[in-house]
Amino acid sequence: MTKVSGRKLGQRFVLGISVLAASAILGGGASVAQQVAVQTDQPQNALAAVAPGAPASGATARPARRSSSIAVGKGPYYVDFRARTAASYGHAFVWFGKTGEKQVEVAGLHPAGDEGPYMLGHLTFVPAETGPSYGDLDVQYLTASYRVYMSEEDARKVFAYIKHLQGTSPLWNAETTNCTFFIGEIASFMGLKVPFHLQRPEDYVNQLRDMNGGRQRVQLAADQ
Repeated sequence: MTKVSGRKLGQRFVLGISVLAASAILGGGASVAQQVAVQTDQPQNALAAVAPGAPASGATARPARRSSSIAVGKGPYYVDFRARTAASYGHAFVWFGKTGEKQVEVAGLHPAGDEGPYMLGHLTFVPAETGPSYGDLDVQYLTASYRVYMSEEDARKVFAYIKHLQGTSPLWNAETTNCTFFIGEIASFMGLKVPFHLQRPEDYVNQLRDMNGGRQRVQLAADQ
């Protein structure tokens, strides 16, 4: 899970009391280096509750790129948009890889360090990490999951974009460049409609699925 100390809540408000009202709708966490090897060819998690749809507001770093909708069939590669619990308000991230393989990669934006940077990130920008964080592989913490499949050709482009995003996202902020904003950039690149990013990670992932009709496959535009 995202690491926030088990100290009493009063201690958490020392740095961010004036802005922590936003904490009910944002995401982030502390990083822990992990070697990832899990079973990835699993069904949608039963904990992914359906949330009401919301008007699309989308990530703004790039214009939405529309993709062709394919109603049936999947593909050999996937991106899984995921949310999990945390001691705060949760964390959003993605798994990506090849169907049927145990090896999976994890990408998600969170503060570098522990409680200090996380709290300070509610006031200003703090250094970020974009790999796995503690709890990203634990099914018992999962609250929402939306998996989208694609061809090998499209996967090469999407995975390259995820790597690019990881390498060009040096900062985390609770209200702007947070975890839901980060996965929204990935969804937008894939041609999916994206919700407004200032909400709980679980709600964000559920709305992402609902806004796209639960579609399970994308095909990138020819110019991508």
